[in-house]
Amino acid sequence: MSKNEFRQPVAVDSAPRGSRCEWCGKPAEVQLTAIGGKAHNDSGLFCRSCGEQFTFAVVNSSKTWATVDSSRKVG
Repeated sequence: MSKNEFRQPVAVDSAPRGSRCEWCGKPAEVQLTAIGGKAHNDSGLFCRSCGEQFTFAVVNSSKTWATVDSSRKVG
């Protein structure tokens, strides 16, 4: 799985002022973007708790994706 310069599966940016969390509607604190893997470029604005859930989902997805990729035989 590709990772950003900080070796993380999710890029973190500030949410624009007045944004709302896409999952629960609370004020958004961060904009998260998945880096690489099956969820590549999935992104959204999240409050802190939903952002943690999003990151957890991306990490779990990337582990599954890496396992599938490594089990493929070439040749």
